[in-house]
Amino acid sequence: MIGLHTAAEVRSAEEPLLAATPPGALMQRAAAGLASVCVRLLGRVYGRRVALLVGTGNNGGDALLAGARLAGRGARVTAVLLDPGRAHPDGLAALRRAGGRVVAGNGRSAATLVSRADLVLDGILGIGGRGGLRRDAADLAAAAADGTAVTVAVDVPSGIDADTGAVDGVAFPAMHTVTFGVVKVGLVVGEGRSHAGTVHLVDIGLGPHLPSATAFQLTDADVAAGLSPPSGDDDKYSQGVVGVVAGSATYPGAGVLCTGAALRTRPGLVRYAGTAADGVRAAWPEAVVTDGRPADAGRVQSWVVGPGMGTGDDARSVLAEVLATDLPVLVDADALTLLAAEPDLVRGREGATVLTPHDREFARFGTEPGQDRVGAARRLAADLGCVVLLKGEATVVADADGTAFVNATGTPWLATAGTGDVLSGIVGALLAAGLPAAEAAAAGAHLHGRSGQLAAQHGPLLAGDLVRRLPEAVGRVRGLGAPRLGDSAA
Repeated sequence: MIGLHTAAEVRSAEEPLLAATPPGALMQRAAAGLASVCVRLLGRVYGRRVALLVGTGNNGGDALLAGARLAGRGARVTAVLLDPGRAHPDGLAALRRAGGRVVAGNGRSAATLVSRADLVLDGILGIGGRGGLRRDAADLAAAAADGTAVTVAVDVPSGIDADTGAVDGVAFPAMHTVTFGVVKVGLVVGEGRSHAGTVHLVDIGLGPHLPSATAFQLTDADVAAGLSPPSGDDDKYSQGVVGVVAGSATYPGAGVLCTGAALRTRPGLVRYAGTAADGVRAAWPEAVVTDGRPADAGRVQSWVVGPGMGTGDDARSVLAEVLATDLPVLVDADALTLLAAEPDLVRGREGATVLTPHDREFARFGTEPGQDRVGAARRLAADLGCVVLLKGEATVVADADGTAFVNATGTPWLATAGTGDVLSGIVGALLAAGLPAAEAAAAGAHLHGRSGQLAAQHGPLLAGDLVRRLPEAVGRVRGLGAPRLGDSAA
């Protein structure tokens, strides 16, 4: 797992490390790692034009020292200073000794220089930056975006909140972010994710001084650990039995998609007990379909309830019946609408509960997610005693104890009808397999994203495409078959 940390945790870890190392050593480590990544991105360094956007803090110093290393290898490096009187003095001296140039960061000439660069390093603001970029810096960021340069942020893209990923105004649009010591939460969630691009982690020795992480990203290897194949002693009951209450006469597709996703993920058996029985029976003869209530379905080890089932009295009664059991239950879609009106149905449950809202469904519980999506999910999880899976470009999973996961997989093509029903079926199957609720939700989001990446390789996808690609996605995650699709974060 990749631990995610806040700016305060980074600063706390830096203090003892700075005290134990010679002055400037930590910045030199960061600059060396930054320059190394830039060399890989440029391919050929000699003669390439590099523009450094330099603010007043340590990120500006990192950019200057990295620029000096690139200049020493023959790059044509120019530092564009946003506040010439307050730029890092040692960094400036090193750049000048290496043959780099220095210009002021205002006016059309600076923007033209940036737009013509082969690589632009963003060292304007660091992890302590708050709010969007000021006018001169925003103009330079726009010039970098409009040009053909490889854009690289130093530690975090300037203008994003390192803790939440929030952008209040204009932020630097990085294709790559070289972050030091740890991956910051804001690089992988909210708007920060899209501004950070590919994240490269440089080890500067913070590890021994960091507190234990409470937020994480899963890797393929982490998810594979929960997807072990059946052994010779397994049967259809020992691999997990999922109960599905989804779909209706109005929305039969929700039942079909949810059931199919559960079948394709890993369980030995899926029992369907909704009001779209005919459609599910026709689509998935492998499922055991009952026309009765959940209590009539037979023994299950987890329930998925809500997608497309409606919000009337009968639906409310079914939801209450499922939640009255001591089994793990995933609550989605229409069931979330019902639950928002009666949240006490889940408070104090013996069995685990996973809620899977998108933003509008989340707001029905009393507050918008806002810009701090990890914090919002944690608060709702603690209030209800549930696991909350907050859907979005970077899906967030929060447990009631504060542990959080930010998903690293997926594609914008997943923003289409029915994909949430597929996610519910996947997570329900992992719950039935015995994974802890937060781990099942995080692993399900990861696997759902991998399926989406596979399905989107040739263009637009339908929710049914995800179901068809699930076995291949499971194989990819487990390292079988073709090479794995790359993670979108460090």
